[in-house]
Amino acid sequence: MKDILSAQRDSFMAALPEPISVRKDRLKRAAAMIRDHADRFCDALSEDFGHRSREQSMITDIGGSISPINHALKNLEKWARPEKRPVQFPLGLLGAKAWVEYQPKGVVGVIAPWNFPVNLVMSPLAGVFAAGNRAMVKTSEYTPVTAALFEEIVGRYFDPTELAFVSGGPDVGQAFAELPFDHLIFTGATGIGRHILHAAADNLTPVTLELGGKSPVIVGKGADLKQVSERVAVGKMLNAGQICLAPDYLLVPSAQESAVVDGIRTAASAMYPTLLSNPDYTSVVNDRHYERLNQWVEDARAKGATVEVVNPAGEDFGSTNSRKMPLHIVRDVTDDMTLMQEEIFGPILPVRRYDGIDAAIGEVNRRDRPLGLYYFGKDEAERRRVLDRTISGGVTIDDVVFHVSMEDLPFGGVGPSGMGSYHGLDGFRTFSHAKAVYQQSKLDVAKIAGLKPPYGDATRKAAARQMGG
Repeated sequence: MKDILSAQRDSFMAALPEPISVRKDRLKRAAAMIRDHADRFCDALSEDFGHRSREQSMITDIGGSISPINHALKNLEKWARPEKRPVQFPLGLLGAKAWVEYQPKGVVGVIAPWNFPVNLVMSPLAGVFAAGNRAMVKTSEYTPVTAALFEEIVGRYFDPTELAFVSGGPDVGQAFAELPFDHLIFTGATGIGRHILHAAADNLTPVTLELGGKSPVIVGKGADLKQVSERVAVGKMLNAGQICLAPDYLLVPSAQESAVVDGIRTAASAMYPTLLSNPDYTSVVNDRHYERLNQWVEDARAKGATVEVVNPAGEDFGSTNSRKMPLHIVRDVTDDMTLMQEEIFGPILPVRRYDGIDAAIGEVNRRDRPLGLYYFGKDEAERRRVLDRTISGGVTIDDVVFHVSMEDLPFGGVGPSGMGSYHGLDGFRTFSHAKAVYQQSKLDVAKIAGLKPPYGDATRKAAARQMGG
């Protein structure tokens, strides 16, 4: 890995500055790499998960990878332009100029997770390549078939000094994070994010962390309960809930709890009338996660929760090893239950009652700051109060998850749900160095400004001016 990094950095330094034409060519090759092998990627994803919906993979991992690349291609020239900045009076009048140039940083390390193992490689690469960098990608050991496919095909599209893939377990991940990259982006669990930050600290590598957390849904005043039910069910069951932005728990006014639960059950049953042989419904990725999710349900049940399993065809999940897990709606949840303490990352939806919007806001605020927050409701004052009084990475109003797919919005977390952001212009800037450039006037500014000894009246006047005197 050190050799790859060294070769990439040497190649980068030799090539500076990276022309826009080269950056565009890399972006086009990146899109072609995914487009040309779309079917194989879908097969690999399904093999890694045990079963994963082909159509879902085409939207989330194939289309979802090419779309940000196309967005970068369309906007790159605008993003890369130097940006004029004003200089303090009277320097502008004297002929001084200032501007910001966006320069590539060098070699960017990308540590990708297993839940969207194509999209969460390629979406960062859109910004990495647009900014003129080289990249090394560490793939997840939980999706080895997808990782092997990347390693097999990358050489047909990229020289190893432009893009390289490495795979392996936690030891490889640790060694990768310790490499002296010019920037590192990690997508994954908060606990591992802490280790990544420690590993990068010795090299002072700047880090973007895309983590997760318990993203709440607040059902507010005037919310259309049918719409809430359908949209929450779509967001929770996509990829079987294995999404960093999945609606993690639901906050519902006490009087509406039964109606919302009934609505979600109806919506989930309509979308997935069967589960075991349903090609649209994805499996839980591995045995460890499947067991974890079932243990959390049992923990909640043992502590007094009411669990409703949405199993419209009455299928027997105990007689199969498919790891398909139906939606579990969990009511009467309390804070001592594991599923109210940890990010769920699966098809389990805790529902909590609240009375008065400030109680719902308080519930959100006493937990770690989430990656996403979702509000449904028609009352503008209440919506404004939720936006003003909560802090989250991003917000979708009247739906869930969707803010992540808007390329012109920054995507990122806050506090334990992450640091830094990318996507679109924000990704270009994350992976660029904003270099300040100042061009001095032809006049003797140091003398005019009282900076040149011997100090005297000009110096005193300059100091008074600075202080507003």
